[in-house]
Amino acid sequence: MYGLGWGAVKKLPEPAAARLGRTIADTAWKRRGKGVLRLEANLARVVPDASPQRLAELSKAGMRSYMRYWMESFRLPTWSTEQVRANVHIHDVHHLTDGIAADRGVILALPHLANWDLAGVWVTRVLQTPFTTVAERLKPESLYDRFVAYRESLGMEVLPHAGGSAFGTLARRLRDGGLVCLVADRDLSSSGVEVKYFGETTRMPAGPALLAQQTGALLLPVTLWYEEAPVMHGRVHPPVEVPESGSRADKTSSMTQALADAYATGIADHPEDWHMLQRLWLADLEPRAGDRAGNGAGNEAGA
Repeated sequence: MYGLGWGAVKKLPEPAAARLGRTIADTAWKRRGKGVLRLEANLARVVPDASPQRLAELSKAGMRSYMRYWMESFRLPTWSTEQVRANVHIHDVHHLTDGIAADRGVILALPHLANWDLAGVWVTRVLQTPFTTVAERLKPESLYDRFVAYRESLGMEVLPHAGGSAFGTLARRLRDGGLVCLVADRDLSSSGVEVKYFGETTRMPAGPALLAQQTGALLLPVTLWYEEAPVMHGRVHPPVEVPESGSRADKTSSMTQALADAYATGIADHPEDWHMLQRLWLADLEPRAGDRAGNGAGNEAGA
């Protein structure tokens, strides 16, 4: 299916690809599968006063946004630099460019909003800045290899989440003044940090905060949202500072909560662009061995 998307969708005219994405999204929404029901349950936390009708409208718009992500991603290798420049508008980008100019290393940490791959292409092509990211190892291996090849073709260095070596490589890149980008709103490890998110407890990766503490890199939350196709907007939020006092665990907890708070502002403003079709809050997760909470597989992870 993914091979068909990369091979065929990128050859379609833009309007045809958009129509195809909407058709697939609407069909999936009408079937009311597990992903759609989970999306609605998650959105109920984000918009707690929404009526059932409003939640249904949001989940339908959310599925269209999710399929827009895939249609765009399949077609991104065909986008010109000028096309990227014209259709991606990043607000408060000075937080990022100042950090790059300071040569201190920068960590961009994002939630699953809109199209993070498109944002990455904007960084590599418009800012002409390469970066390193991390991806979960998918099954089958051939699918993971395809994702890695795709993202590397867009100018990204991709490290596997599994294996334990990613953190050290990311730290080296940051100490050399490099840029690291992490989709970091779901814990795919056993070392997640508990945070309050829309009033309930979940876990998020400790990696972004730990990397900032260990390397002195700038930690910047980023949120994204869609406008009318093909335009996407983003905002680089002010830096998350390392607290002056406290243990490493205390600092990590405080910084990860600050990331969660920044993500929550972007999601609350644009809930239809939040692509969270998996269980997220601890109350929804099956307990792991040792009473830890598990979650479904995703394709991105913080270190």
